Amino acid sequence: MTAPALLRGVDLAAFAAALVARLRAGGVAVAASGPAAFVAAMRELAPTSRTQLYWVARLALVNRVEDLPAFDAVFEAVFADAVLPVDPITLGAQSGLAASSVPAAGQRDEAGPQAGGLPWVSRPPSLRVTDAARDAAPIPDVLPSRIVARAEEPFETFDDTDLRMIGTWLEQAVALWPTRRTLRTETDRHGKRIDLRATMRAARKTGWEPVVLARTRPRRRRRRLVLVCDVSRSMQPYAAIYLHLMRATALRQAGFHPEVFAFSTTLTRLTAVMAHRSPETALTRANAKVADRYGGTHLGCALAELLAPPHGAALRGAVVMVASDGWDSDPPEVVERALARLKRRAAHLVWLNPRAAAPGFQPLAASMAAALPYCDVFLPAHSLSGLKELFAALARLSQS
Repeated sequence: MTAPALLRGVDLAAFAAALVARLRAGGVAVAASGPAAFVAAMRELAPTSRTQLYWVARLALVNRVEDLPAFDAVFEAVFADAVLPVDPITLGAQSGLAASSVPAAGQRDEAGPQAGGLPWVSRPPSLRVTDAARDAAPIPDVLPSRIVARAEEPFETFDDTDLRMIGTWLEQAVALWPTRRTLRTETDRHGKRIDLRATMRAARKTGWEPVVLARTRPRRRRRRLVLVCDVSRSMQPYAAIYLHLMRATALRQAGFHPEVFAFSTTLTRLTAVMAHRSPETALTRANAKVADRYGGTHLGCALAELLAPPHGAALRGAVVMVASDGWDSDPPEVVERALARLKRRAAHLVWLNPRAAAPGFQPLAASMAAALPYCDVFLPAHSLSGLKELFAALARLSQS
């Protein structure tokens, strides 16, 4: 067998494991024997070009024809900007870093395939990627490089196809939603609290001498997330991406029961329709159900209706996320009264205003000015970088 000339100096096992992890995260069903088959194929065929590497990976890792679009998208995101072959020592000396993973990521680039980066080379142990370099990578790898390059552009410049890809990424970001500490505990050998009962049960095996201390930590549970989206005419350029955010929010998982609403002149609950497995079906049904979209705005009345039965109980202890530019036909006192009640009931209030990204932005809209004192987080969320800031803010709320 010959070593593949294209990947000279690369740890093939780590490379294959990391690529398979990305493919599975992108929706490709790779068999358990896939990484071993891919390594064997690379050693046997020794690809010398990106095209040959593509076919080796495709034949070894793809088992279903319906997985081909997802495989192509992940392969393009991984290899689009890669320059191969790479000399690990030369690259590390030129950049001050070890030869690292394919660009971009939004995840930590510490060594290892589980961190999200592909180990292109076996980096020297003494070289590590700095925190500044990690923070500079804004977007996860599941997005194509052409979308990552537009991280600072507002969503109104994206077409429907790109927005659907971004929506797929948003579905994977649910793990970042805030959590809360519960009264229950779970086993953790590094926990600060000693479980006396478990310790004494274990002492039966050691003559009632407590040799091993059983430790626990408080169990954390995801907070309920309530997303309220403005679909009035002034928010029309951003309604599509916020609908994708609503669908990502509405997908139920273990211990996570979100609620999503849309409003223009009236409030409409969309939790059931947005939880559909098909994104196209979910968005079509949502557009059909919101009959007053792209009309006027009654922000204050919509929030007051949200606080009333039967929806009001869902706000207790929840993180409420309002996506609106703050323009309102109701007097600002209506919004202020509603938010004062909401703030007493919910754990946190996050406000997304895409117009806040404009240079020199000031809350000139009366309702927006009235709402600001009640906001725990105020962000534009108008671009991919803006969404990254949102997820970082939600992660910080998990610690509170």
